[in-house]
Parts: sequence; structure tokens; C-alpha cells
Amino acid sequence: MSQSPSDLELDLNESTINPPVSSDNASIKASSTAAESIFNTPSVQNPADSDASKVEQQRARASRLMQVVRDELGKVLIGQTAIVDGVLCTLIASGHVLIEGVPGLGKTLLVRAIAQCFSGQFNRIQFTPDLMPSDVTGHAIYDLQSEQFKLRRGPAFTNLLLADEINRAPAKTQAALLEVMQERSITLEGRSLAVPLPFMVLATQNPIEQEGTYPLPEAELDRFMVKLQIDYPEEHEEQRLVRAVTRSAQADMLDSTSLRVLLQPRDVLAIQKIASALPVDDQVLNYAVSLVRMTRQWPGLNSGAGPRASIDLIRYARARALLNGHAFVTPDDIKHSALNVLRHRVHLSAELDIEGLQVDQVLQQLINSVAAPRQ
Repeated sequence: MSQSPSDLELDLNESTINPPVSSDNASIKASSTAAESIFNTPSVQNPADSDASKVEQQRARASRLMQVVRDELGKVLIGQTAIVDGVLCTLIASGHVLIEGVPGLGKTLLVRAIAQCFSGQFNRIQFTPDLMPSDVTGHAIYDLQSEQFKLRRGPAFTNLLLADEINRAPAKTQAALLEVMQERSITLEGRSLAVPLPFMVLATQNPIEQEGTYPLPEAELDRFMVKLQIDYPEEHEEQRLVRAVTRSAQADMLDSTSLRVLLQPRDVLAIQKIASALPVDDQVLNYAVSLVRMTRQWPGLNSGAGPRASIDLIRYARARALLNGHAFVTPDDIKHSALNVLRHRVHLSAELDIEGLQVDQVLQQLINSVAAPRQ
């Protein structure tokens, strides 16, 4: 039985993170019982406790809290454990995620479930061919009463942004996310406006349907920390899924409203800070860089991944280590993170494409060819 999240307290200094949002918000009141004590840990009674011990306690508590969130999401995301882990790792690593899969596998449900467990702001944009950049970022409108222009902020001013079917909008609308994904700010009428933190874009796309879609530009693809491919569940998991959905009152979908609110924005910021400080040995870091550099010279790949991939691989591996309760990053964390971080940053040659090889197959051969440091 999972430990109650109310017992998960992190010994953190409030000055290192953003102050909490207003307690008047009903969702935040609901989450206060789950994780409010995360910032209210009493001072350590034993003055002999070392700083290293405090850091270890922070890491352990952050890991346990995220595992509770993972278990909560597993109540509605049946048979998609790897995808849930991938999205949570991306959140911990302060990144953005692109989720690709055929219709009906729960891509949108996953994002909605995460939003249900999170007390911050959540907005959804349904990308369509006629969607304009101002529909994403906002625009200036003329107020007849004041006879002045006022800025109307778009749905991108949020904590979690679902860009549903992002490849159905033209390139100019897709590019509206470039600035906010990198800078965490949006420029409107010459003013740079910060978005609330933490900020994360969760985009979905269908890989099969090509009519009426627009490929994402390379600059935007590179800003996604990972690309997750959601696949069909196993037979026993699909049986369990069908059984649960057909008992639900909401037609063909599981009810995610019953999920507990476990995280406040300040909790996520604190966990991100803890993950960023997780130790990475130089040999492990060099192993990650070697994997990325190998994509630039591997036969069958026309183009390889850039330095941002090396950075994202370390950040994502740190998050994976924290989620799994590790005290430091291991070569296995790097190895198991590489596919998610690299698959959208490389391109197959025409010869391999004609042979029917997939990017994941080529990357797996590459990963297996690079010797990992001994643990």
C-alpha cells in the first residue's frame, strides 16, 4: 500500500523557489492536504545532521511523492506505464513532450489526468488548419470605454499546455510556441511577458493520417525534450481497460475527475530543483555525449542530434533516476532515456527508409554499439 502523500515532506528553503499561488483557489485547497507540508518541515532537531543527510532526505521524499503521483495516474492510464513515466520524467526535468500514437490510445486522457493531479493552471488548444498564432499567444484589442488597447493573454499563459493534434495547424501557428518553449515568455506588442512556472507543453499528433497535416519544423521538434510513442496495450491490459470503461458512466472514456490533487506548482518547482542537483559522474556524462555524437556519424542517418540533445539526455536521465528512487544517475538511466530523447532529432537515409527500417531500430543498434561505463 502506497504511503499517504500527506506524509511526504520535503525539507526545502522557500526562498529558492517561487512563492505559492493564492490559497483562495479551490483546487489548491484540495491539494493542500496532499502536499502542503512539503514546504513546512520543522527545523532539524539534531544539529549534528550533515548537509548531505538533508539533501538525501529531500531526494527520497521527492521521489516518493512522484511515485505516488505515478500510482494515481495508473488508475486511469491502463497499460501505459512507460508513457506515464516518460511524461512525469519530462515534467521533473523541466522539459516538453511530444506524444505520438494512433487515435484511441489515451494521449489526451493522459494529459487531462496529469492536469487533474496538479493544482496549477491547465489549458487545451485544439490545433486546426485555421488556427492563428494570436489564438495561441494572445493579442491586443481596442477597449471602447477606455479608448486604449489592452492585451488579452492567450491560452499559452498557463502551467500545463495541451497542444492537441499539433500537426494539424500550419507552420506559422506551430512557430508561435517557439519562444515560450525556450524562453518561458511571450512577446506581445513589444512587451515580454513571463508565463507562470512551472511551464510544460504536452503536444499530441497522429502518425498515420497525413491529409490536412503539416510536419513540425525542425526548430520546434528540437525544443521537445522527448518524443514518446504510445502503443497498443497488452491483451490482458486491454481486457482490463474495456472492463473499466464499459462500467463507466462517461460513455467511451474513463473518469479522471476522481483522481486526487497531489501537486502544487511550488511542489513541482522544488522537485525540479532537487532533480537538477542529482550527481552525475563524469564517465556517465561522457557516455551520454558519446551517444549523441555517434548519431552524427552513424551509417544510415542523414543528420544527427545537436548539443541540446546531450543536455536534454542528462536532464531526462536525472529525472528518471529521481523517479525510480536512485541517489545518482547510472549508465542504465542514460541508456533507457536515449531513445525518447533522440528519436525525433535524427533522420534516416533514403536507403534505409526504402528498406522499411524504423528510426528506433537504427538508434537501438547505435546505443548497443557504444560501450557503457562500468557501474
